[in-house]
Amino acid sequence: MRNLTKVIVLIPSTVSYGRGLLRGIAKYSRLHGPWAFFSERGEPDKVVASLKNWGAKGIITHIPDPMTPQSIIPKGLPAVVLALKNQIPGFPNIIGDWENDGKIAAEYFINRGFRNFAYCSFSNLDWSRIRGLSFQAALKERGYDIHLYEEPYVGLHKHWEREQEHLAEWLESLPKPIAIMACNDERGKHVLEACKLADLCVPEQVAVLGVDDDETICELTGPPLSSIAVNTEKAGYEAAALLDRMMKGEKGPFEDVIVQTLQVTTRQSTDILAIEDEVVAKALQFIRMNAKKPIQVEDVADTLAMHRRGLERRFTKYLGRSIHEEIRRVRVEEISKLLLETNLPISHISTMLNFHEVPHMTRFFTRETGISPLEYRKQRLGTITG
Repeated sequence: MRNLTKVIVLIPSTVSYGRGLLRGIAKYSRLHGPWAFFSERGEPDKVVASLKNWGAKGIITHIPDPMTPQSIIPKGLPAVVLALKNQIPGFPNIIGDWENDGKIAAEYFINRGFRNFAYCSFSNLDWSRIRGLSFQAALKERGYDIHLYEEPYVGLHKHWEREQEHLAEWLESLPKPIAIMACNDERGKHVLEACKLADLCVPEQVAVLGVDDDETICELTGPPLSSIAVNTEKAGYEAAALLDRMMKGEKGPFEDVIVQTLQVTTRQSTDILAIEDEVVAKALQFIRMNAKKPIQVEDVADTLAMHRRGLERRFTKYLGRSIHEEIRRVRVEEISKLLLETNLPISHISTMLNFHEVPHMTRFFTRETGISPLEYRKQRLGTITG
């Protein structure tokens, strides 16, 4: 019987983030192994201690406390780590593209017409702090300030009843309508629950956006939570590939594995356009509803029975861009969504969006984004081959 490489994998599977990483690790094993896995629930230090005679060649594990990795990982054992709180020095980490998450959230809310912004964080966690700083910086570049809510992470639901009242008071104090980025989906759920306590309407008064797109959380909140999707499966695959190199004796230093940002999954918690000008709001709605059609500026003006010049002035005032720029932006958004959320060939997407031919869509998308549709899909989703 073939000797299999034994690998310890201790990644929490109770949330979609961990399950995505595990799918990627398993896919790498199928294509480049197979490996023999030990993957059980339990505290990492106790689990690893019980396996000291198992003959593991490497480990991918979460580290609950950044101060104690040495108590979990045996000296000399190749390891890739997932820090649940803060990054772990001395090991390659699996980390999010936290700065990009904040930028995408800012752009998303601005494009929906919001002018008031807030960030709800866990103040003692690196990933939460960096997402918030990026969100703040991206908004500051556009001339906006933000309101901050910072509380330390003290464990799931610990002291939640007391904090819920504090969070509800903070929400009541904010200008409305307001767009709130939560540091992750769990925090987004907290905000939505506090909105109920404060009797605030979501999304009309408070729009809430989470991160990680954990469907188990997002679909069970009331209303369903919009969230930024991240590519955990690709990161899991890359973490396994990195560990394989380490187990084969490659010398470091090794770079961290980045969980790439994908796109915003819009659900009811942000499904609104916060535009004071009713005419501009109706124009935006028309453009979004016809994103799959090659509409022109004249189509928008005719639908609203307005002169183009007057409508252009109102667009510039409230959005800072022209009608034509908005049409192009929404068309790019629709192409990107189909590239990432479906396996449809480029030719099929081109037909769905009413481009005359594939090269026409390719030129349009490349001109707007600086990258071809095929490369965009490849970079975001990755290509996993044997």
